[in-house]
Amino acid sequence: MTDESNEIREAAKKRIKAQRDYKQYLWVWAAVSILLTAIWALTGGGYFWPVWAIFGMGVGALFAGLDAYGKFGRGVITEADIDKEIERTSKK
Repeated sequence: MTDESNEIREAAKKRIKAQRDYKQYLWVWAAVSILLTAIWALTGGGYFWPVWAIFGMGVGALFAGLDAYGKFGRGVITEADIDKEIERTSKK
């Protein structure tokens, strides 16, 4: 295999791992949310304080999801990408 195909393969493995880790995080988030809500309900209700932990973990889930499934800085820079950028900047 060439170096470029090795880089693409490694990037794909990292992305698959990130997606699996994200799905596991969602299960943990759900379990923690249920546990905290149960504790809140068993201690008499009142002000719904679990919202803070649920919200905080939700922000983490948002960014983990963007990292796992988004296109923010992910992917391998190929020779075609470099050539395209050189062509774009040389036109200025």
